[in-house]
Amino acid sequence: MHNADNQGPSRQNSPNQTLIEGRIFPPPFQIPADEVESTEEWGFVDSGFTINDNGHATFTGKRYGLSGLEMPVLVPWIGEMMDVQVRRDEVHKSQYPKDIPAAGSHPAFEKAVSEILKADQISQEPKIRLRHGHGQTQEEMYKLKYGSFKRIPDLVVFPTEEDQVQALVQAAVRHNVVLIPYGGGTSVTEALICPENETRFIVSVDMKRMSRILWIDKTNRMACIQAGAVGRHIVKQLESYGFTMGHEPDSIEFSTLGGWIATNASGMKKNKYGNIENLVLDVNVVTVQGELRRSSAAPRESVGTDPRQWIFGSEGNLGIITSAIVKLFELPEVKRYGSIAFPTFEQGTAFMYELAKAGNPPASVRLVDNVQFQFSQALKPAVTDGVAKFKKKVEKMIVTQVKGFDPTKMVASTLVFEGSAEAVEAQEKMVYRIAKKHGGLKAGAENGAKGYELTFGIAYLRDWIMNHYLLGESFETSVPWSQLLALCENTKARIFKEHKAMGLPGKPFVTCRVTQVYDTGACVYFYLGISYKGLENPPKTFAVLEDVARDEILRSGGSLSHHHGIGKLRQHFLPQIMSDTMLEWNQLLKDAVDPDNIFGVGNLYRTPSAQVSAQVSAKENAKNAEKDAVAESATAGELA
Repeated sequence: MHNADNQGPSRQNSPNQTLIEGRIFPPPFQIPADEVESTEEWGFVDSGFTINDNGHATFTGKRYGLSGLEMPVLVPWIGEMMDVQVRRDEVHKSQYPKDIPAAGSHPAFEKAVSEILKADQISQEPKIRLRHGHGQTQEEMYKLKYGSFKRIPDLVVFPTEEDQVQALVQAAVRHNVVLIPYGGGTSVTEALICPENETRFIVSVDMKRMSRILWIDKTNRMACIQAGAVGRHIVKQLESYGFTMGHEPDSIEFSTLGGWIATNASGMKKNKYGNIENLVLDVNVVTVQGELRRSSAAPRESVGTDPRQWIFGSEGNLGIITSAIVKLFELPEVKRYGSIAFPTFEQGTAFMYELAKAGNPPASVRLVDNVQFQFSQALKPAVTDGVAKFKKKVEKMIVTQVKGFDPTKMVASTLVFEGSAEAVEAQEKMVYRIAKKHGGLKAGAENGAKGYELTFGIAYLRDWIMNHYLLGESFETSVPWSQLLALCENTKARIFKEHKAMGLPGKPFVTCRVTQVYDTGACVYFYLGISYKGLENPPKTFAVLEDVARDEILRSGGSLSHHHGIGKLRQHFLPQIMSDTMLEWNQLLKDAVDPDNIFGVGNLYRTPSAQVSAQVSAKENAKNAEKDAVAESATAGELA
């Protein structure tokens, strides 16, 4: 944080203590007044899907390309794909906020907090506590609308500087209080869920008021940014100085720098800029034993075991991230979009593989399967203009008749090129040459730009369809190239088989896309949806099906996670991917640096191996019993 006269960073808030001339100390970012986030659904309060009087899907607000559009195909297409009826007048009405647990009391700690923070930095307001007690999984959002949480934070605090964070942690140690760091609340791994068996006072430490870009070093292309800075604000402020971090996860509108580090995140443009571990040069963390801080940030080091590395993927278990020094890149001279249609998913993945082998792929390259391709078409508005309608008809004829593409098999790739004019031109030539070898057809920059923008609009889809008795969720993995196609096919087939065996209504919605490429493999993103009308416990039923999908992913050579993390949602799979010794080392690290479990969020770290097997076995037995019960219940319903 800069001093009042804007002359330089203060000691407590700048992890890099070497003062260098030429640094810029930006003013605090001014958040627009209309950026009001919803407390009960994903995104901004003024944006989202709805069904109008014509029975057509529309999108409210003015923020996105979908805003204001009427999409006549979307609702019937969803109904056809899932063998259900989606009607405007058939709504599962939200009961939010329902049964908010009362706040606990800890007079001694609360007195200590009142001496550290101002009154407006402390809250026990029920809705604020509730929002800080959950993330964004389908089960959490279902509980928020129709159920309840057994445990949420007893108190929420909003520190504004590092000294306050240090004092809070020390007070928590003295009074044996649990601290849970909170960034943007976008977790999709149940990482923010409070352990139900935790009897101690739980405090959510909301970092969003520590959101400053403390300094920008234009010469060395680095910036020191506080952990609570939200992605969309980082982007805007860095752009005003001619720079970008290049890190753009799908959640960039709402997630924070600290959250990216804590989950070991990846972004859409990682091909050019790298994943978060490639971008962070140094990280400042407040722990129960003191502060993790270094004197400078070098381009690379060999300094023995580096505690900084423990923080990537730590998921709130080891301390509170307060700031980080990150790499910067000059804004690209040229930014262009592109898209390519392929006859089949197999040809599309062959293109992605060869593109990765060739090296220097575009900043972003994504490949959607046929279901997602159809979905993108269903999101389009009705064409009423005569010229536009004629053009659309001609384009469709060229693709399906002249080129012979089957609409039920064809797929599409969207591209983002960034760099110098010369570099982008060379990249485009390489990409389209490789695409042509695999039957690809250029589909235009406009479709590429729309595909990229849709990422942010379709994030609102999940909470909307929940209102119409449909549950949906995304999950990801990374997989070697040689196993990618089999993993996609096996996972889809397993879901359909299990869905049928469980006697669930309608058909499952299953689709995938390849989102990031590496030399050795790629990231695959799955989307799963089911109808829950008539089910006794929809979230649990969905969780059983999602676990089946994850089991198949692991069996087919995929990873447990690529960038979402573990949280509590995937903990029970850890023994399938880690040896007992690895699990014990994780726990030993936790025990060593946080012996009293002050950061008791309960993510990732497990009990020693002697107890792990018993716990996993018990959980697996419970899961199988629940699965059998769901199937029996569904069968009984059919017979009735």
